[in-house]
Amino acid sequence: MDDFRSPEDLFKQETKKVREFGKEYGKYVPVVIGIILIIMIFKGSIYSIGPDEVGVIQRFGKFVRTTEPGLHLKLPLGLEKVTPIKVKKIFKEEFGFRTARPGIRSVYAAKQYPEESLMLTGDLNILDVRWIVQYKVADPVKLMFRTRDPIGNIRAMSEVVMRRLCGDYTVDEVLTTKREEIAHLAQEELQKLLDKYQTGINVVTVKLLDVNPPDEVKPAFNEVNEAKQERERMINEAWEAYNKAIPRAKGEARRTISQSEGYSLNRVNRAKGEADRFRVTWEEYKKAPDITKKRLYLETMTEILPKAEKKYIMDPEQSSVLQLLKLGEGGGAK
Repeated sequence: MDDFRSPEDLFKQETKKVREFGKEYGKYVPVVIGIILIIMIFKGSIYSIGPDEVGVIQRFGKFVRTTEPGLHLKLPLGLEKVTPIKVKKIFKEEFGFRTARPGIRSVYAAKQYPEESLMLTGDLNILDVRWIVQYKVADPVKLMFRTRDPIGNIRAMSEVVMRRLCGDYTVDEVLTTKREEIAHLAQEELQKLLDKYQTGINVVTVKLLDVNPPDEVKPAFNEVNEAKQERERMINEAWEAYNKAIPRAKGEARRTISQSEGYSLNRVNRAKGEADRFRVTWEEYKKAPDITKKRLYLETMTEILPKAEKKYIMDPEQSSVLQLLKLGEGGGAK
């Protein structure tokens, strides 16, 4: 019972110890506080910017400068604030779908986003268009001070551009032949809008990933496509038959025309030759009728006699040929 002390006694004893500690170590308190303040100031004055970043410095909220990668100094105690902006990283926005887990085989979320992907084409058909926009920061100052919601702006502008372009093409063009053209035009138009509003963003690429009709109309759409394919097949077969028949007919026509022209040219040349020969013969005949007549006779006989199988030489004074009719039976003279 002698060691029992009341709470008041314990409090007084502890208070006495604190006073004695304060008298002994109180002289070091300002030094400790000064060291702590120096550490805080020194720590708040040094900052680091990564290799793919640019630091944007604000003094009392106002932009003053940018800094390159590395260690730098700034005013401490909140006088200057630094915001690192990644300027070399390529960011991506997805439209109509979301990637649940990226990788070599990416896993996509099962949820669909028809409010983003459903588009009305120029021929009043509906398509489910899914695409991505890849971009990077070109001007970090504009990104921070010229726009309030950069990602929201990119998404809104991308949807506007894509809907307008899909409305300029038919459903078949968006599905097949004009996909690359639409993606290229979308990149150009989106960049113009971003530059107009000074967002400080540079579009790297716009790519259409998947373009399909909505699930509700896929059966009807497939039937239409099958009918179009059948029509194209029949047209191609008709053109194939046409390409086989028409060139052959044209070739035969040209061959017939060439033969006719050759025949005509041959007949004309022969007629001209005969006329010239007759004219020359006539000129010679007028000069010496008897000699010319005899020469023509001899030339004609030279051509005819070799063609005759049997030849009979008759006396001009012979008045009848009856007695010569049986000469061939005995092997008459030739």
